[in-house]
Amino acid sequence: MTRTELMTLPFVALILLAQSVFLFINAKKHGHNYWLWGILGLVQAPVPTIIYMLFVRKIMKKK
Repeated sequence: MTRTELMTLPFVALILLAQSVFLFINAKKHGHNYWLWGILGLVQAPVPTIIYMLFVRKIMKKK
């Protein structure tokens, strides 16, 4: 790995961790499968957050 990649690694890890914590807490608060969303938040950014906010939260609001 280059030096630049090594310097950006902590920032990427921080973003993924913050996203995971947000999804976990928000899903738990709204009665969704919070472990699933927390783990998905650790894997990739920002796709899980977009999917959660657009589809999961809006579907539950309609019910």
